[in-house]
Amino acid sequence: MKIESIRLKNFKAFKDTLMSDMPKLCVIVGANGTGKTTFFDVFDFLKDAYKDNISQALNKRGGFREVKSRNSDGPIEIEMKLSDSSFKQPLTYFIAIEDENGTPIIKREKLGQILDFSRGKGFVVTNELEVLEAKIEKEEQTLARPDILAIKGLAQFQKFSVIMKLGSWIETWHISDFHINSAKQVQENGAAEHLSREGENLSLVTHRLYERYPAIFNEILEKLRQRVPGIHSVAAKVTEEGRVLLKFKDEHFKDPFLARHVSDGTLKMFAYLVLLYDTLKHPLLCLEEPENQLYPKLLWELAEEFRLYANRGGQVFISTHSPDFINALELDEVIWLIKNEGYTTIKRARDDKQVAAFMAEGDQMGYLWKQGFFNGVDPQ
Repeated sequence: MKIESIRLKNFKAFKDTLMSDMPKLCVIVGANGTGKTTFFDVFDFLKDAYKDNISQALNKRGGFREVKSRNSDGPIEIEMKLSDSSFKQPLTYFIAIEDENGTPIIKREKLGQILDFSRGKGFVVTNELEVLEAKIEKEEQTLARPDILAIKGLAQFQKFSVIMKLGSWIETWHISDFHINSAKQVQENGAAEHLSREGENLSLVTHRLYERYPAIFNEILEKLRQRVPGIHSVAAKVTEEGRVLLKFKDEHFKDPFLARHVSDGTLKMFAYLVLLYDTLKHPLLCLEEPENQLYPKLLWELAEEFRLYANRGGQVFISTHSPDFINALELDEVIWLIKNEGYTTIKRARDDKQVAAFMAEGDQMGYLWKQGFFNGVDPQ
């Protein structure tokens, strides 16, 4: 499943913004405060709302008033046009949220012609796969609360296969907020299937890959060797006390180093490779400023790794402040955010004639950005 377009209305800095024809790899540039983190938070918000409910997702962000755009009228609205090989045509998922006497409710929730709910009541089409070719068969439903997503409740039933697929898709989104200090922590032995948001379970995931998926682990290790001079091996060892230690072996030294003694860049590159080559392929992946702690020349290869991941079926969103990272990107993959009268607007690199002309002549976008050709992106 892929997001073809997303429209945000009254969501923090995005008062009324449309991003259409979205690429598989989308890299966002913008000055501090223009809305890069907020854009990622839209996906995090929907995932939280699906996991719990709208009320808890809003409370996690300070409540309805903190999420809704300042001095704006109407509800918070999120609309995504989705495509998938199993769909005969793109589907649009829409949700509108408003506050009624201090209580957030879902004013409207729609999924194409398949689902339409308002304030916890609505209908779902039972012959969803034939909805365009046959007479629609509707089933009335009432949710337990008006702040629960209808797709959450209905995704539990196999007969609603499209809704189930949408729910599974949202559940496996990954918004990375990788912290070096968290990844260096020693973990108690236990189960960890996949890398967590902050990466504190890196040693556990490494141990799992080493034990159960040696081919994947060796591929990760080989790519790490190509990028970090001297790295010979990586291992996750379980101590007698039941703790898992992540160790890196330099080919020039007899004894390996514990993760806390390895450079931040080495550990971060290893963590990204684990994330990108793990057995779980996240259909949507968001990362903020992956360039931090990495040597500039490595950013070209990292950008290519993200592009390969997107081409394997994921959709990747990245924010960056690095011209070196932008240099590795194609014209269609870059957008920049501009703050105008307190609200965020979006501009595509491909739509800027001057940037497109320079790129056609062989220039690199990072240098163009650094030289001021991304009109409006720099703070005034």
